[in-house]
Amino acid sequence: MAAEERQFSGFLAEIVEIRGGVKTGISGEIYVVSCRILEGKDKGRIIRRNMLGPARVGDVIRLPDTSREAREIRVK
Repeated sequence: MAAEERQFSGFLAEIVEIRGGVKTGISGEIYVVSCRILEGKDKGRIIRRNMLGPARVGDVIRLPDTSREAREIRVK
């Protein structure tokens, strides 16, 4: 199956905030971002998610589901 024929499931979301420069993971490779859901029943809702890889405000990402939300990371 060619790449352009594949159908990807999930929901589009736009990154609206990168949470205070907080990075998590063993080597700090995970970003905590707030994103606005762009489609589906939760359209317009803003949720917090963990994201691997480079992230900038305004990027559009695809989330597998909108029910999970990342917990706030507290620095001790």
